[in-house]
Amino acid sequence: MASAFLSPIWHPCTQHKDHEFIPPICISSAKGVYLYDEKGKGYIDCISSWWVNLFGHSHPYINSKLYEQAQKLEHVLLAGFFHEGIMNYSQRLLAKTNFEFQKCFYADNGSSAIEVALKMSFHKNLIIGQKRHKFLTLENSYHGETLGALSVGDVGLYRDTYAPLLFKVLSIQVPYDSHTIPKALQDLENLLRNEGTQISAFILEPFVQCAGGMKIYPKEFLEQACQMCKNYGIDIIFDEIAVGFGRLGSLFAYEQTGIVPDFLCLSKGITAGYLPLSVVLTHNRIFEVFYDEYESKKAFLHSHSYTGNALAIACANATLDLFEQEDILSCNILKREVILSCLLELESFSCVENIRSKGMIFAFDLCNLPYKRAGIEFYQRALKEGLLLRPLGNTIYFMPPFIISEEEIKKVFEGIKRVLASL
Repeated sequence: MASAFLSPIWHPCTQHKDHEFIPPICISSAKGVYLYDEKGKGYIDCISSWWVNLFGHSHPYINSKLYEQAQKLEHVLLAGFFHEGIMNYSQRLLAKTNFEFQKCFYADNGSSAIEVALKMSFHKNLIIGQKRHKFLTLENSYHGETLGALSVGDVGLYRDTYAPLLFKVLSIQVPYDSHTIPKALQDLENLLRNEGTQISAFILEPFVQCAGGMKIYPKEFLEQACQMCKNYGIDIIFDEIAVGFGRLGSLFAYEQTGIVPDFLCLSKGITAGYLPLSVVLTHNRIFEVFYDEYESKKAFLHSHSYTGNALAIACANATLDLFEQEDILSCNILKREVILSCLLELESFSCVENIRSKGMIFAFDLCNLPYKRAGIEFYQRALKEGLLLRPLGNTIYFMPPFIISEEEIKKVFEGIKRVLASL
């Protein structure tokens, strides 16, 4: 207990009493897929440091672009000003969507992007005379931990304590297999008949509910549910904070659907883990609703001090460069096959169930083990193997940097097998 109270750091998403038996690790340096502690021990970053380090650590190209930008401009307010980097990045990012979106609204983290999208949808409807004060979400969803983002989430571990502070939302069942899709859609139709004209937006993580336990749901449900909501004039918000930038196989997850959302929220991999940045992509038809004389009070008065930070944008531009120069998406198709082959070998362990994957996300659940918290037990043993595999409850997931090599992949799974055999 004494060490916990002596440390000045209050770690996020942590019960500090756990650190009586799991001491925090001081990372002194990092390179590629490896993190190195004070003693020089290396850990393969199997979760891309909370899903952000797409190209590993200390990437020489991103380093050079960050240094280059720091010699010219570190930051300028984005209200009434802009810089070359952000104009270039905005045009490039919109081009990646084939200009299906036309506007970029910047913030500085994923939760903030969600707040922007929620407020923008509500405010837009208010201006056009529609009092839509409700939001629709999926059961087991997670969208961040600021109060608005937490309100539209449904993971009790994060949400329940703050329930009195949150606005109420409507939620619908998620079918995780094709057999339960008809009932889920019928339930949604019943809800829309009663509440549809009061709902401002439907927010969802396309395909994979990441913080909800890496649960994967069918494209058929996603597309039909979104179309049903559109029929009632409800905005669609895609939260691609975790699944964007190639994590599901395409640069953006919405590209794998027949849906172009009204708002697309991006963060995490946007700077390949270098600096905080987020953006909400939207459309001119939404922008024009807010366009008027100042006295009309229609302006969207939402801001963050570090919005569009020049250093973060330099890293974001470098990230797009790497996607283009190294054909990352094609390379990931081959790496996925190697990883999936290794993952399926874990079926032989009786403590492993529900093996699943989508793009460059791989997961399985621990079962039939005598430990009160099997995930934490696995985590500690994996650290001894030099693997950072922070669990979600009893779900173990692998979301590696895209630069991981076949040799490093095999090393990870050899370590996982040793851990499973020891449990």
